Amino acid sequence: MNESGYLTVEYSHTQRAPLCLVLYGFGVFCGLLLSSVDDPVGMALCTSFSLLFAVLGGAFHYLKVEDNGEELAIRFGPIPLFGRKLEYAEIQEVEVSRTILLDGWGIHYSLRGGWVWNLWGFDCVAIGLRNGGILRIGTNDPENLASFLKQKTNSSSLARD
Repeated sequence: MNESGYLTVEYSHTQRAPLCLVLYGFGVFCGLLLSSVDDPVGMALCTSFSLLFAVLGGAFHYLKVEDNGEELAIRFGPIPLFGRKLEYAEIQEVEVSRTILLDGWGIHYSLRGGWVWNLWGFDCVAIGLRNGGILRIGTNDPENLASFLKQKTNSSSLARD
């Protein structure tokens, strides 16, 4: 906090990507499909999927990574369905890395181990946690995020990636 009592943000980055357009497209497709379905169950399914994809499009419109004092906030938006906070004290190692094609986009456990939070692309920051886990945060600003986290946590490079 600064002398005025306001939280000073040392790092804030928002990545925008076309993933939301893919989700919105599926929503529109389901909506258009609705006009050709006469069955009430089919209409309910088309409506449900159309709304689901519209909400998911809004939830994955951007990925914001921001310093919150003692923790890093990671959240998708603008519909705030998915977010997490990572205390800096939990971070042991930090390294600029890349996800693989099988890691994909969204939030999930990677086949290589560890969690992936990724909106678009392959650049990421791999964070080794004190509990032995790994968190990969996808970003189009990997060098600055890694530098900030290393400075904030006095951590080393991630040797296990």
